[in-house]
This record gives sequence, C-alpha cells and structure tokens, in this order.
Amino acid sequence: MESGVPLSGGQRALIRESWQRLSGSPVQHGLVLFTRLFDLDPDLLPLFQYNCKQFASPQECLSAPEFLDHIRKVMLVIDAAVSHLENLACLEEYLCNLGKKHQAVGVKVESFSTVGESLLYMLEKCLGAAFSPEVQEAWSKLYNAVVKAMQRGWETLPEGD
Repeated sequence: MESGVPLSGGQRALIRESWQRLSGSPVQHGLVLFTRLFDLDPDLLPLFQYNCKQFASPQECLSAPEFLDHIRKVMLVIDAAVSHLENLACLEEYLCNLGKKHQAVGVKVESFSTVGESLLYMLEKCLGAAFSPEVQEAWSKLYNAVVKAMQRGWETLPEGD
C-alpha cells in the first residue's frame, strides 16, 4: 500500500478506540456485518459454499459453522489492518493474495462497495452514539486502502484466469 494512506493521527486513534469497543465479540459483530451484506445483495449468498453445499437462505448460511469460521477470518483481517495503521504497507502482499482468492471464488470487485456499506452499518449499530461522522470517515478511508490492496490481486492475474 502506498505510504500516503490519508489517515491522520486522530483518525488512527478513532479507529483504534472504536475497534477496541468491538473486540470482545467479533463473531457477533461479524454476523451483523454479513446479515446486512445479504440484505443489501442477496446474490452474494451462492458465493458461500462449503463442501459443495448451497445454502437455501442467508439464515442457514449465517448459522453454518464453516461460515462462522469465515466471519472470524474477516474480523481477523480487520484486526490486522487496525493493528498496522502506521504501516499498512506491511499487509500489501497478504491483502493482494486475499484479493486473488476472492476473485478465484467469483467475487466481483464491485461487491466490495457493498461490503464497505455493511462494515459501516455494523460499526454504526454496534457503536451506537460513539459512531460519529469522524469515526465513519476514518473507517471509510481505512477500508478503501484495504480494498485497493485487494484489488491489486485482481490486476496481477493474467487475462482468462
């Protein structure tokens, strides 16, 4: 990631403080995020298949142990980004590879805007009054930096892959 990620010291502090408030219940907060994601874009549900099992409903998916593991992984990626706010570049290769993995299972780059909306929704619902416009702006900037790194995973694949 470029070292010019436009996060001020104050924005980094807001991100850390708000994430700390959520750190005790990552799966529960991840469920809020993914419930919102499926509400906004139900067509994403078929992307989540485990052992060739297609879920009949978002509720079935959201309660599957394999999907709960996916939620834990997503929350760990967010945690890694928060833990490396001063040096997001150290996550570049990891996030690029994560982008490749998402492309390989059929995720479209455009879906990340819906994921971003769902992340902000989760933060708003779980932080309540602590979710200020400043917190929203800081998280939006962080999320955009993470997505840009993941998108580079798409860009490094040859055509036809």
